[in-house]
Amino acid sequence: MMHKYKISEAKNCLVDKHIAFIGDSRIRQLFYSFVKIINPQFKEEGNKHENIPFEDKISSVKVDFLWHPEVNGSMKQCIKVWTEDSVAKPHVIVAGAATWSIKIHNGSNEALSQYKTNITSIAPLLEKLARTSDVYWVLQDPVYEDLLSENRKMITNEKIDAYNEAAVSILNSSTRNSKSNVKMFSVSKLIAQETIMESLDGLHLPETSRETSAMILMNVCCNKVLKPVDGSCCQPQPPLTLIQKLAACFFTLSIIGYLIFYIIHRNVHRKNKPCTDLESGEEKKNIINTPVSSLEILLQSFCKLGLIMAYFYMCDRANLFMKENKFYTHSTFFIPIIYILVLGVFYNENTKETKVLNREQTDEWKGWMQLVILIYHISGASTFLPVYMHIRVLVAAYLFQTGYGHFSYFWIKGDFGIHRVCQVLFRLNFLVVVLCIVMDRPYQFYYFVPLVTVWFMVIYVTLALWPQIIQKKANGNCFWHFGLLLKLAFLLLCICFLAYSQGAFEKIFSLWPLSKCFELKGNVYEWWFRWRLDRYVVFHGMLFAFIYLALQKRQVLSEGKGEPLFSNKISNVLLFISVVSFLTYSIWASSCKNKAECNELHPSVSVVQILAFILIRNIPGYARSVYSSFFAWFGKISLELFICQYHIWLAADTRGILVLIPGNPTLNIIVSTFIFVCVAHEISQITNDLAQIIIPKDNSSLLKRLACIAAFFCGLLILSSIQDKLRH
Repeated sequence: MMHKYKISEAKNCLVDKHIAFIGDSRIRQLFYSFVKIINPQFKEEGNKHENIPFEDKISSVKVDFLWHPEVNGSMKQCIKVWTEDSVAKPHVIVAGAATWSIKIHNGSNEALSQYKTNITSIAPLLEKLARTSDVYWVLQDPVYEDLLSENRKMITNEKIDAYNEAAVSILNSSTRNSKSNVKMFSVSKLIAQETIMESLDGLHLPETSRETSAMILMNVCCNKVLKPVDGSCCQPQPPLTLIQKLAACFFTLSIIGYLIFYIIHRNVHRKNKPCTDLESGEEKKNIINTPVSSLEILLQSFCKLGLIMAYFYMCDRANLFMKENKFYTHSTFFIPIIYILVLGVFYNENTKETKVLNREQTDEWKGWMQLVILIYHISGASTFLPVYMHIRVLVAAYLFQTGYGHFSYFWIKGDFGIHRVCQVLFRLNFLVVVLCIVMDRPYQFYYFVPLVTVWFMVIYVTLALWPQIIQKKANGNCFWHFGLLLKLAFLLLCICFLAYSQGAFEKIFSLWPLSKCFELKGNVYEWWFRWRLDRYVVFHGMLFAFIYLALQKRQVLSEGKGEPLFSNKISNVLLFISVVSFLTYSIWASSCKNKAECNELHPSVSVVQILAFILIRNIPGYARSVYSSFFAWFGKISLELFICQYHIWLAADTRGILVLIPGNPTLNIIVSTFIFVCVAHEISQITNDLAQIIIPKDNSSLLKRLACIAAFFCGLLILSSIQDKLRH
């Protein structure tokens, strides 16, 4: 992956550095493009066949081009001067030449032999410089022979390949006992193979191609210094932190513990196998199969989780696999969308119940939204504003379901017990906490989980605080409905206050230990931005749930199989309004000028398309009676899919794509997607199994477990503080 360096980043990386380019006109091109990253106003002027200096006095960056079009004694002398101890050496040396030798000597074999002799004499000098400086030998780009002028016709691709082979073979064998320190810069050669036909003269690269070569050279020089997230080359593997080492020990012990348990259990099972009674000739059983113990489930779950986390680490921390940039095209986004839509429609079944937003329907909704979001991420469609705005609605729809689902549960069940709260918090946060530890990432990095966690707590506190108003109580007296509406109005007031008072919001979430959860890059701005972007939609979900359940209680709705939700006339009117509203939002989203303008209006208007979709999906009885089992299956693991994509499907904070199989993008996506979905499904099962053990229903046992969990997080905070001090 190539990071596009800004001027400030380039100057920051190259401060007090000296870079030298030595060679012919092609190296001069690379020099100009490299300098323009630091100073875009630098002009290509002056005598082309002489040295060209550049210096940025503010950052003390010095970049020189030294005109040496042939590998000869003149180039050797220039390099030899730097090998002397008393002379200051450039920090980076970029050298290369060949086309002049081919041109001047008319492509003769004698010229190639002389080139080999000259580069052989220079190789030890370059090797000596490479011990203290970064030395790159630029391989020659191919030419477009049809465009070459008459005096350059002898420069053929066959000759260029021969010169490149000579340079590689000599420079790579310049040290007998170890690998050569002189690096081959072959990227411009690879770029030229695709773009040289766009050249003006057949010899020099077009401007866009040489800019890419220069940016890659900047990545090579600076990625190890600035360590950008989306620059995957030339960075050292991050060292293991203390917390990561302890996590590795824990998972290793879990795997060993489970293997020991399995071996012992297997031996016991063998001893208790049915044996043949010699007298009767019949089999008799010594023991009845015992149920699986909690300890075995615990060890098995952590064993599987440990192996999965090892895979996560190898994919996104160990520099074992490559990563590639995303390049958005409409086809890479819309064609997969059509595929999954066809599959989703093909796999349909009848629902068990026909209520509005029944369980199968909400799973289906989560499933297709998650698949669309995954395609959006891997295709890089965020650069296309209409798609970006519709994806923002899908994220808002998840939060709408959070408000709707949790409000409905508390309102109907009236269960405000600690067990329910702990179950939800564990289900939401278990995987993220493990990944924060294993992958050394802050909690806020997985922004959606903190978002739904905080909103769940907001819903719980709003409804659990005195006076607790539930459906059973409200049915006896309509006054309680008014009381609940007052609670919701107060919640809306608090949301508005925090949305327009950034200072108050940041003060709350900058308090320790909240800051450890909600800070990203040293501040909580990112958290405030994410929270503010969908600040009203959870409230809308709660309000919708309240109105729907009130109408349902008063039997205003017809929710029988095949029946329209309202009378035919009202249903048709509402359907028409819903379709118009849905399309109106899409037209508005497509006409937005920029993301800032769209994001400002999004919190207030996203609910329009969400409500329109719900009505379109639920008013017709036949639509409410069926669901897509394909989408519903993915909906059940949507949380795991969203979190796992960061490390084993995408890469570099979702800015790139993980490459398991280089050179075959289609096969790579198929294989990585299959593994990714299997892992997400397995983690979902592990989370459910562990939730049953770690969060027991018995309150006294649960309080003990909570004390242990609190002690664990205290230890984690202490270790995190020690880790931060060691880093500084």
